[in-house]
Amino acid sequence: MNAAVWLGAAVFFTVGAGPALFSPDMRRLVGENNFPYFSGAIDQIVLTRYFHLQLACGIVALLHLLAEWLYLGRPARKFSLSLVVGLLALALIGGKGLQPGLKEFHRRQYAVNVPPAQREAAAKSFRMYDIAWQFVNLVMLGGLVVYVWRVANPSDTLRFVSPVKFRG
Repeated sequence: MNAAVWLGAAVFFTVGAGPALFSPDMRRLVGENNFPYFSGAIDQIVLTRYFHLQLACGIVALLHLLAEWLYLGRPARKFSLSLVVGLLALALIGGKGLQPGLKEFHRRQYAVNVPPAQREAAAKSFRMYDIAWQFVNLVMLGGLVVYVWRVANPSDTLRFVSPVKFRG
């Protein structure tokens, strides 16, 4: 279930919430003059919560693999463990590496007390961080699809309990 929540949240943010913050409806809501700053600021707030959710789901996935190993006697699955650790690392890169930079460059890009040359430099840096974030997010989505498929279609059998014993 954790894998489905994780993938669902990633798809919802990428396809639903993220684009909605920069839509024409948002532009009309906050006004033409306020749109670029406030929509980006709202995006940064939502993005922070999204990274927290990704970290929580990654930790739960690691605990799930540990529980399978300890309680069900499943042998260590190197690919699944590597995939979850990789996804958690991507979440950490996004949340602790890219997101603070995105927030700071967004703030500097629209600050009125910053010289125009520094605002342009901040805008360029923001675009580079945003491209990096989009790449990380795309890789994360692909990895989550593989992870959900592997969780839904386990390839190995239980070591100590046969699946027949669970039927009534």
